[in-house]
Amino acid sequence: MRPSTLSTPPTSRLSRSRRSALALLPVLALAAASCQGGGDRSDPEGSAASGGSRTTVRVAHVPSTLFAPLYLADAKGYFKEQGLDVELSKVKTGQDAVPLAASGKVDAVAAGFSAGLFNGVAKGLGVKVAASMGASTGERPSPTALEVSKRLVDSKKIENVDDLRGRKVAVAGGEGAAGGYQLAATLRQSGLTLKDVQVVNVAIPDMRTALVEGGVDAALAPAPFTTAMEEGGVAVALAVPPKGTSATGVVLGNAFAGKPAARKFLAALRKGAADLQGPGRSSDENLRILAEATGQKLDVLRKTPPYQWDPQLKPDTAQLSHQQQTYRDAGLLDDDQVAIRDLVAGLVEG
Repeated sequence: MRPSTLSTPPTSRLSRSRRSALALLPVLALAAASCQGGGDRSDPEGSAASGGSRTTVRVAHVPSTLFAPLYLADAKGYFKEQGLDVELSKVKTGQDAVPLAASGKVDAVAAGFSAGLFNGVAKGLGVKVAASMGASTGERPSPTALEVSKRLVDSKKIENVDDLRGRKVAVAGGEGAAGGYQLAATLRQSGLTLKDVQVVNVAIPDMRTALVEGGVDAALAPAPFTTAMEEGGVAVALAVPPKGTSATGVVLGNAFAGKPAARKFLAALRKGAADLQGPGRSSDENLRILAEATGQKLDVLRKTPPYQWDPQLKPDTAQLSHQQQTYRDAGLLDDDQVAIRDLVAGLVEG
């Protein structure tokens, strides 16, 4: 791996209807102007395990334990075994990085799926959902949880999810981001929708401060921030997403998806996912790799409940369908409906 930081256009909160799709156009133009196409960059001096030349695969990712298979495949040499040199570039949000895969500036993106993905594909954005990533276990404690201010719990102002009606809930990226869907799935268990709360766009590292200062009443936070909030006496887990809830995965640019390197890339990812089954989800070796890859403290990760991963990392078409409908119900999508089978069609198989 040769780490780098990928420059992406400034992020703005996803707006309703056509503005979210139109916002993709300048990003695409910028990416197209600066790229030379992806997926066929071979190193003539390198050699794969089979004796052939090596291929460079550029991957944009939002650092998170959700994408553990990616980090394990890299650290354990699974990409090397496939004759791939993977370059990981950190980005802040998936909604900025996905258009870069369409243009070929990167080959793959590991990030959350937003309303912008569905709007973009409906407008002809050239990407495919190639794999699922971390999903909620539905158990308590949960890696992702709806954390509510402990101050409000202690004063009995909030005792259940229904008490959040009309209150401010922090979500990174706002209601149209992946967290917006996870919040909607969590609220749905109590008969609420996104329209019943005030969703506030707050960056994940800033959620703790927002809860302490009263800027928000609750926050939909991922691991390991949930653990840190609870141990710091700042918040209490009020509810967790249902089992299997997932809004993240791997997106490939269409040009890369049809190449042999894409098949090899996904095979290495699946090998990483195999290492996360059973005890592997919390093994010390894997946690050390995740701590280094995400910049999180090892002792915090040891206390944080893990996500779950499908061994084959198959795209979860049911979750994608639910996610699209959730965004539509919230008024975040244009009139065009994306056929989920087309969103994941034509992908390489392991």
